[in-house]
Amino acid sequence: MAHLNLRRSQNVNGNFYVDTTCIDCDTCRWMTPEVFYRVDEQSAVHHQPTTETERLAALQALLACPTSSIGTVEKPQDIKIAQQSFPLLVAENVYHCGYHSEKSYGAASYFIQRPEGNILVDSPRFTPPLVKNIEAMGGIRYLYLSHKDDVADHQKFAAHFQCDRILHVDDITTGTRDVEMQLTIAEPFALAPDLLIIPVPGHTKGHTVLLYKNRFLFTGDHLAWSENRHQLAAFRDYCWYSWSEQIKSMQKLANYSFEWVLPGHGRRFHADVKTMQQQMHKCIELMESL
Repeated sequence: MAHLNLRRSQNVNGNFYVDTTCIDCDTCRWMTPEVFYRVDEQSAVHHQPTTETERLAALQALLACPTSSIGTVEKPQDIKIAQQSFPLLVAENVYHCGYHSEKSYGAASYFIQRPEGNILVDSPRFTPPLVKNIEAMGGIRYLYLSHKDDVADHQKFAAHFQCDRILHVDDITTGTRDVEMQLTIAEPFALAPDLLIIPVPGHTKGHTVLLYKNRFLFTGDHLAWSENRHQLAAFRDYCWYSWSEQIKSMQKLANYSFEWVLPGHGRRFHADVKTMQQQMHKCIELMESL
């Protein structure tokens, strides 16, 4: 819960605010840029919501904040409306779970609703409103974990939904040693006709990405849109295993077609296949120059 006595001075006057516990994860800023912005290496409110749409978006960011650093002066009587909105539709049958976890430094998690069985992509916080809504959408068949950094509350989700967790063996740690499907692959693996798991070692040794329907690429911490560079990018400062291997992985990934980049950390990106291919090559050129 945010604390009014810790309210940052950079917030504009009004009901919504960010306090000094903010970890600068960027969640509220990419979710609701019309309300939140970055100043002095933390988030703050630059515009108080003035419409119902803006208010709902601000409340969604409040719920998604991994450190509960966003607060309101007045108790929000409509918070349940925001709770009911998650998972939040991205496109088609792909949803953003919200409820980011501090355990994964605020990484985003996604939900794919499929007749053959739903997929949870990386782990959000295990929180009752989200769990209830996922139950109503058919539960979880697989919990796909892109890498060891964004596993958060995977054990609670696995226990509750009796789903099979998927993680590459090279990223197994003490906390994930009971994962049901421990991949040993070095080449792409078809989990189902519409689901392809692609190894992309670099950020971590066992990092993989998930390609759904040749349209949606769930990239974990391998690839994201960079607001600073205005292009797709990988982040050398946050490469924990091998930058040279990450470049090789990116070169292989550029051979695939997709229209969405949905990362754990960083910004989403949506474009036609041709533009996406151009962006991938720009990303590789940037990586090789660093």
